[in-house]
Amino acid sequence: MRTRPCGDTGLLVELDSLDEVLALHADLAADPPSGTVDLVPAARTVLVRVAAAADLPGVDADVLARTPAPASGRDGDTVELAVTYDGEDLDAVAEHTGLDPEGVVTAHTGQTWTVAFAGFTPGFGYLVGADERLHVPRRESSRTRVPAGAVGLAGEFSGVYPRESPGGWQLIGRTDHVLWDLDRDPPAVLRPGTRVRFVRA
Repeated sequence: MRTRPCGDTGLLVELDSLDEVLALHADLAADPPSGTVDLVPAARTVLVRVAAAADLPGVDADVLARTPAPASGRDGDTVELAVTYDGEDLDAVAEHTGLDPEGVVTAHTGQTWTVAFAGFTPGFGYLVGADERLHVPRRESSRTRVPAGAVGLAGEFSGVYPRESPGGWQLIGRTDHVLWDLDRDPPAVLRPGTRVRFVRA
């Protein structure tokens, strides 16, 4: 674990793996350093934002002194998303994984996913699961339009497009669940640390 200052009110924590990011983010969320106003996880970093009057060197020392337990053992909000598994790339994913389409659906619904971090577009969560059979490459060419609610796979992640946008993920299904709504507090359903269960619609 390494830390770098990020402006006058931020500390960027660099880690060696996504598992370490999940563990540290969960630990900091459960017991934030004094003065913390926001935690922003990414693939290999956690940004700790603090109030202007906070003791940033003290926050740095607090973070470096931690030895977080694996995040999988922690409690978190759980969201259930009903999915219709009729995605355009379902057959391609089945061929890549060596499963049949029904096997892909069973693997996708048969585990609990965790939102590791958010990005790409508001409300988009990068979800990680335990079944490595579903690790598939992105499409060779991205689509110019992916509909809101599309459920996809790319690399080690699954994700749900919160609104129509371009995208290169392998699409396996769709959900009607509204994932991003500015009139809701908080607007995003899929926030870092949230657990997700996919069920067949």
